[in-house]
Amino acid sequence: MPISSKQFAKQLITWQKIHGRHHLPWQVSDAYAVWVSEIMLQQTQVSTVLNYYPRFMARFPTVTALASADIDDVLSLWSGLGYYSRARNLHRAAQYIATHYGGQFPQHAALLAELPGIGRSTAAAIAAFAFGQREAILDGNVRRVFTRVFAIEGWPGNKAIEQQLWQLAESLLPDAAEIQPYTQGLMDLGSLVCRRGQPDCGSCPFTQDCLANQQGRQRQLPTPRPKREIPQREVRWLLLYDTEGRVFLEKRPPTGIWGGLWSLPEWTAEHTSLAQRLQELAVIAEDAAEAPAPLHAVTHQFTHFHLTAYPYPLAVRTRAECRESASCWVNAAELAHIGLAAPVRRLLETWMSSLF
Repeated sequence: MPISSKQFAKQLITWQKIHGRHHLPWQVSDAYAVWVSEIMLQQTQVSTVLNYYPRFMARFPTVTALASADIDDVLSLWSGLGYYSRARNLHRAAQYIATHYGGQFPQHAALLAELPGIGRSTAAAIAAFAFGQREAILDGNVRRVFTRVFAIEGWPGNKAIEQQLWQLAESLLPDAAEIQPYTQGLMDLGSLVCRRGQPDCGSCPFTQDCLANQQGRQRQLPTPRPKREIPQREVRWLLLYDTEGRVFLEKRPPTGIWGGLWSLPEWTAEHTSLAQRLQELAVIAEDAAEAPAPLHAVTHQFTHFHLTAYPYPLAVRTRAECRESASCWVNAAELAHIGLAAPVRRLLETWMSSLF
């Protein structure tokens, strides 16, 4: 028989007070600090966020400071953290809060959920931690805990299963006075104990109550996403460099993969020749009649496809002029101060250090 909602909350809170995390830098009542951490923690491990959060908060200590920042500065501090739409939405939401709320966060989850990049679960977490609101969260870790403890079948991404989990999440909530340790407990339990691949059932406060544990089905739940073929995408990158040790970068469109970040110009099958692409960039290169041999391919896995990029280094005789904020020439020292996708940054740092 499933554990009662009252007992579930009681056992979780007791466990969290003894075994949970209590000294994370964002465990404060400041809504801005909580919000930044929640956005960073979306699809990202705590250990990774701990490397980014202090630097970000030192550079943008308040929502108004973030709102007034240049998006390039925001993306440069986000570089390597991935899912860059989070950074763009963070910036947009800060500007909205500064303009429409006078720099003060709305205190209700429904209003928070209207801000860019803040979904229902993130809004609930901010409302719970910053304002003590009695709201239910349902991130990936929480879904895993619920599907195992209550043996809920079906892929959690399915609308019907998701709605079932939301109803369960709301039914398990304790009184508002205990909402913060309860919410933190759910996060801690899913992250530290009820892990995806190696659940530590012996350390779980629900060892005796978990239906998946009773049935020996911990590794079968949650139900995996239905298998689908992941598309493969190939591109060519132009690694243009001059005699001063600078490389040519273009800013990517504001939406799509690596939106708003600086990257290498792409040369794809859409272009009939390398010469045509160079003409578009207003570049005259050495030995451009034939494509040079590419460097080792760069691979990167996105959520919906796998990317393989082939970098082609090419020395230039006549440099293209920078087009305002759309393109630029940078040296190795300047790489640290601009927003670059992690694979591009690694490629440039390694290649430039060996060449120059």
